[in-house]
Amino acid sequence: MTAAPEFSRLVPVDRIGPGGLAQTVAATQAECAALARRLGVPAVLALTATFRLARGEAGRIAATAVLAGRLVRECVVSLEEFETGIAEEFAVAFVPEERLDETIDLEGEDEIPYAGGAIDLGEAAAEQVALTLDPYPHKPGAVLDAAPGGAHESPFAALRGRRH
Repeated sequence: MTAAPEFSRLVPVDRIGPGGLAQTVAATQAECAALARRLGVPAVLALTATFRLARGEAGRIAATAVLAGRLVRECVVSLEEFETGIAEEFAVAFVPEERLDETIDLEGEDEIPYAGGAIDLGEAAAEQVALTLDPYPHKPGAVLDAAPGGAHESPFAALRGRRH
């Protein structure tokens, strides 16, 4: 049994009419705290995503979205926490589980399986946040101190004096 997503916003597929559907989802404070734990960041301060959904063939739902958020990250240089923003546009396709193509198309849209007649926009937004996170976040202005003996010294400099 899988745990419920930290940020779930189910939208019934039958709400998406011929003209499509625009839907905005926003995380609550409790959902932001749960997402911070999931993402391994000190805090998620805010997260919203505005989706434009369109029905396709065989239950496929095309989605384009604009993601916006504020997070607290820890700088890999200074270990200080700092606040940073996320602003991202992305596109995904929701596909019925039984029609999901298991082959990976690196050039195509990401496909998210769904079952039960509803797609989860909150989980799609959370997954996109995880994909956008810089694995080595730097606080603006943070710099590494110069290495002792000169910043441009070769890592093999200490071995030079050991030649026979």
